[in-house]
Amino acid sequence: MHQRPVWWHKDHFSAKRPHLVVRQQVLRSLRRWFEGEGFDEVETPALQLSPGLEVHLMAFATDLVGPHPDDRRRLYLHTSPEFTMKKLLAAGVSRLFQLSHVYRNGERSRTHHPEFTMLEWYRAGAGYRDLMQDCIALTRAACRAAGREMLRFRGTESDPFAEWEVLTVQDAFLHYAGIDLLATAPDPLRPDRDRLAAEVTRIGIRVAESDTWEDLFFRVSLDRIEPHLGFGRPTFLTDYPVSMAALARPRPDDPRVAERFELYGCGVELANAFGELTDPVLQRQRFQADMAEKQRIYGEAYPIDEDFLAALAHMPDSAGIALGFDRLVMLIADAAEIDQVLWAPVIPAT
Repeated sequence: MHQRPVWWHKDHFSAKRPHLVVRQQVLRSLRRWFEGEGFDEVETPALQLSPGLEVHLMAFATDLVGPHPDDRRRLYLHTSPEFTMKKLLAAGVSRLFQLSHVYRNGERSRTHHPEFTMLEWYRAGAGYRDLMQDCIALTRAACRAAGREMLRFRGTESDPFAEWEVLTVQDAFLHYAGIDLLATAPDPLRPDRDRLAAEVTRIGIRVAESDTWEDLFFRVSLDRIEPHLGFGRPTFLTDYPVSMAALARPRPDDPRVAERFELYGCGVELANAFGELTDPVLQRQRFQADMAEKQRIYGEAYPIDEDFLAALAHMPDSAGIALGFDRLVMLIADAAEIDQVLWAPVIPAT
């Protein structure tokens, strides 16, 4: 059996030292950029009542023990600092960013690590397209700081100094898969699984009896859409169906889709952004639906943070984004895997 080198061995560690130099250059440049834009850098607790309520994210659980033996409460390591940062928006912090360690169980690959660094920022009074301009500006600033002209990953390139592509999910499905996605969701919050299943079968992708509309959406995305995104230049994939954007507000001019985009470079997903939903009643309904689906698939669900819903009613119209800092460094440094840009792994990859 092939044995990976011990990560802290001097010869092995020295090989990734140049990537870590790039990490430091990128880190400093991002902080300078946010300071120049008038952002407050905040720090929020990793331990939370609710770790984040996306259906397929798995959290790490722990117990908070008080001074008495029976004083014990289940908490989770956050999968994102989102809920607490939005509470700060409600408290009156209008521009805030955070470089936060976040934790996701069940994720380990060349581009996944169970503990990683997320760059998350919010702008009150802004829209999700304002965040696109942020992404362009800060990525270019980071590349300049590291002396790099291109994003590179496993022999592919993406030019951050070119004009970035903006592609809607609907247009991506039409162009790369030949599927009119929105026609399979006449009721935006209850898309028609059978309509999409017929289309997916037609283009030669397998369909299982147990597949939901969301399962089929992800399968087509992975097989036909994502392999084309972010090559030559970065791509913003925008305007997701409302059912695929639990924390985003619907677009005023087209309620079938939500103010959400994902950013790709060299086929790698880098960021996920929203025009933030501020309706606590609708947000509760979406959380409950997602946790019912999580219970169905995984046999467990996480609690809803009632304090977050209370704060949501006081939160200004805002836009927010989470960007994988380690992945951005990978592409700027031309690293082949995430471990090459981490000072130390939680556990070595097998």
